[in-house]
Amino acid sequence: MEETCNCVSLKLLIDTESQRVLFAEAGKEFIDFLLHILALPLGTFIPLFEKQGMLGSFGNIYESIDNLRSIDDYLQPNVDKETLLKAKVDISGVPLQLEMPNVVSSATSRKLYRCPRAEEKCDLQVAYDSTAICPLCQKVMEHELCFVDPPSKMRGYVKEVVKYVVMDDLEVKPMSTTSTFTLLNKFNVKEMGALAEKVIVLGMDEGVKLLKASLQSKSVLTDVFLPILNQEVKYETLDAITESRKRQLLEVEGDWC
Repeated sequence: MEETCNCVSLKLLIDTESQRVLFAEAGKEFIDFLLHILALPLGTFIPLFEKQGMLGSFGNIYESIDNLRSIDDYLQPNVDKETLLKAKVDISGVPLQLEMPNVVSSATSRKLYRCPRAEEKCDLQVAYDSTAICPLCQKVMEHELCFVDPPSKMRGYVKEVVKYVVMDDLEVKPMSTTSTFTLLNKFNVKEMGALAEKVIVLGMDEGVKLLKASLQSKSVLTDVFLPILNQEVKYETLDAITESRKRQLLEVEGDWC
């Protein structure tokens, strides 16, 4: 059985002289991921960043609710603590190729309740809370219904009709035949030999880094991916040096034999 990879690919165009990512060529999957980030409730960011020290005072709100033991004494009866701390994303249809970790879709966990009576149109009354009272007969609306998504084979938010250009600051544009040349002129690139293409694979870890950088920086692609690529170059260089050193030692040993 073939395993599905929870990752997407991205082609970066890098200016090696200025050490920056000019832009990226992306498919539908990466654009869907960016729009997935846009749709996230703010509370879902907290568990992702709490170990990285970037919560500021906003994290105190989250911790105050999380650490409040007798919280039922303070919240309204129809307010669920888990709803505040683990807000759900309203996404219908086929799951995305890459989603943020620990994010629950409301479409897969949504529960609806109706009045158990069928008379006087009571069964037409619907609520999210199983303790709600039917306004017609005053009975508890505890009869659970199942939420059904509309039939769809479409995944995500955008159509898979074109490639997209993603700028360093995450501005998104549909790619055209002239867009690459226009962008190179915009960046005033004079030395074409300094440009390099690199295809990278974006997984969960990189997705969290990208989300964090998007809240702090205007050069997101450079900040997230260039350190990774530079580290790969260092490893390649180290391996090359090691192989070269081995050859030198073998040559010396050959001379002594």
